[in-house]
Amino acid sequence: MAGAFLPAAELTESGRPILKPGEVECSLLSAVDLLSEELPTFPHLKSGLLILTTHRLFWLPPETNNRTNPSSFIPLSAIQNIISNKKSIKSMFHSPRIRFQVSATQDGRIMENGGRNSVTITLVVRGKTDPDSFVGKFWEAWRGRAWEATGSASGSGSALGDGGGSGSGPPLAVRAPVVGVSGILRKEQEMWESTDKSLQDAFQDLNALMSKAKEMVMLAEKMRQKLLSGSSNQNSGANDEELGTKEEMQDWLLSVGIVSPVTKESAGALYHQQLSRQLADFVKIPLERAGGMINLIDIYCLFNRARGTELISPDDLLQACSLWEKFDVSVMLRKFDSGVMVIQSKTHSDEEVFARIKSLIMKPEALLTGVSATEAAMTLGVAPAMAKEYLLTAETKGLLCRDVSPDGFRFYINFFLELNSKDMYLVKDHSRYSTWTSAVLSR
Repeated sequence: MAGAFLPAAELTESGRPILKPGEVECSLLSAVDLLSEELPTFPHLKSGLLILTTHRLFWLPPETNNRTNPSSFIPLSAIQNIISNKKSIKSMFHSPRIRFQVSATQDGRIMENGGRNSVTITLVVRGKTDPDSFVGKFWEAWRGRAWEATGSASGSGSALGDGGGSGSGPPLAVRAPVVGVSGILRKEQEMWESTDKSLQDAFQDLNALMSKAKEMVMLAEKMRQKLLSGSSNQNSGANDEELGTKEEMQDWLLSVGIVSPVTKESAGALYHQQLSRQLADFVKIPLERAGGMINLIDIYCLFNRARGTELISPDDLLQACSLWEKFDVSVMLRKFDSGVMVIQSKTHSDEEVFARIKSLIMKPEALLTGVSATEAAMTLGVAPAMAKEYLLTAETKGLLCRDVSPDGFRFYINFFLELNSKDMYLVKDHSRYSTWTSAVLSR
């Protein structure tokens, strides 16, 4: 129903909107109704999440109603006017309302390129949030008109106040002597003009830097799409050679960082919920690189590095990971018996890891001397701390046995389960004990 009047919004796997290049989140409101009081056929969208960005106004349905009313958005470029609410006694007993006019087609559809007709949209705020702060940021985003900004800076331009030129140069000016009150005023004016010129030059350099930053953001988005498509399609070798290897693309993407990080100022009471969704989208590439499981400490460093100056605390990270149980995301928080916490993909299987450990532990040298966590880490391609957790988990499954010495832990294949208590010297053919016996005799 909503798709006939509002453009559909694209979401990530965790349910966050996919932003355009240069688009940044500004504010969020929970439990918001979106309707049009003057257009009866316009759908009444209830209790959704409202996300304001520099380009669009998103409305995301609640988790239980995402099929009936899909995610939609209203482009800020289609807004004609934001109606100021008048304070009255009647308004004190009703939910706060935010009204604005948008350009629409003749049948009431709201398009990005606008229309000839005008429709008034009403937002009914039913959550316990501050609508006045949202309205202020709404005005600021609409007046900023960030969607009109070009993605690249002009390569040439003349500096303001540039007096250089060809030929013999500018004529020499006769400097009046600083005498009396008029001389002091003239000196102050020259200082102000010099300061103004310096500020203009500085802002010109800053605008050029911001334009280059937008280009880097657009490049990062293209690389991210390329990287995600490459993981599902293995037949893109020619394109990967043009942009470099997959590992280099991952390093570049982590270096650029997150375009619009979730902050407490923009998300408010929904901070940890939106942080959890953004983190679920972020960990896909590091998880793929680490083989399906990564230490929580490593993710904390990578995530804060990508967020730039908007750092989060370890408690915020842990709380965001714990909320994954409530969302339909492809990652989960796992805690080993030793207390080590990791982030793991739901498609990751321990049985595959145990099979690789078994193939390592059944080698002739490993049958005699065992395997340490460092040696297992080289085979599994993970950190030694993670390899130790894998080995300890394999021990609890009965696959390995542990030997504790001054040199540390060493793990051996467990063949005690194959021994017969009535005949301890019976060696079965093609058993673990038989393989171990052959390795000892051939030594």
